[in-house]
Amino acid sequence: MAYAEGPRSVVFRDFAHSHCDYRETGSSVQDRGAFFPFLPQRNNTITMHIEHLTHSDIQLWSRLHQVGEQIGRTPLCPVRRLFSKKNVQVLVKKEWEQLSGSVKARAAFFIIKSALANGALHRGKVLLDATSGNTGIAYAAIGQALGIPVVLCLPENASAERKEILRALGAEIVYTSRFEGTDGAQEVARELTQTYPERYFYADQYSNDNNWLAHYHTTALEIVQERPDITHFVAGLGTTGTFTGIGRRLRELKPQVRLIALQPNVALHGLEGWKHLETAVVPRIYDPTLADAVEEIDTAEAYEIIRAAKRYEGLLLSPSAAANLAGALRIAERIAEGTVVTVLPDNADKYGEVMKQIF
Repeated sequence: MAYAEGPRSVVFRDFAHSHCDYRETGSSVQDRGAFFPFLPQRNNTITMHIEHLTHSDIQLWSRLHQVGEQIGRTPLCPVRRLFSKKNVQVLVKKEWEQLSGSVKARAAFFIIKSALANGALHRGKVLLDATSGNTGIAYAAIGQALGIPVVLCLPENASAERKEILRALGAEIVYTSRFEGTDGAQEVARELTQTYPERYFYADQYSNDNNWLAHYHTTALEIVQERPDITHFVAGLGTTGTFTGIGRRLRELKPQVRLIALQPNVALHGLEGWKHLETAVVPRIYDPTLADAVEEIDTAEAYEIIRAAKRYEGLLLSPSAAANLAGALRIAERIAEGTVVTVLPDNADKYGEVMKQIF
């Protein structure tokens, strides 16, 4: 394929899941797949002016599309034996069945492709962020596929499996205080960005709107398409992107759906990735007006669900996935009829130490 010399415009059409089709049209290259439905638009079209669109740039967008094909469209499955009640059904979305093995693949992908589109991330820049593990693994997996270096600020008490996976994916890890959690990791990431602004693109998942927009554009639509009869959505609060994105889209498509947020019942808890909002730094993307109710989950309750889910459903869940399921089951017990949906962010693969305590 030949490309003319000089500045060019890359046009991205607004269709969230269609395939990428590069084709020469005079001085422009058109992508009929709207990789970027979340960016500012004019007449439903996003135009990017790129001075030097090289062969490697085209290869990058092609690889990005290939990565996107491995993200989302996860199965939504009924809970059959752990819970049974006439006229009430509980469904769980198995988010580990995608690239990087967790729900965080969605947000990481949207953050990266937006940054590539607006020029904040480019050759010569390093992606930097704070993480409890799963988003970092997603960044590292995508970064490895695209040739983007990744530096992660990670609390030192993250599981051994997470550290091993991150190292295997080529990420550089900056360990932060175990006592300050992801709040402390965010502070270290901000300091690095301020010290070396020319080196890093700070993804800032806790404040980046592409975090919740990933779920607004993908996860919520997948749920509604499969179960238009949804009556309740239940999810825990960490970065708050999953709850905010799905909740906002459900408010538009199914305003009668009840939105139930979950958080730990105490500040010191074992639900990795979750935040006790009363005592933690509240993510900028969190919308406190969205939830119809907020339920608190005890770590011990989540651990009990881990045991029960393995016994009755054959599922090995992470603590946060078990906590989401605990919240969904609690809501299902209270209602006379309805369809309760939650997401299972990841499975137990990265929690060997916790699993040894439980079983």
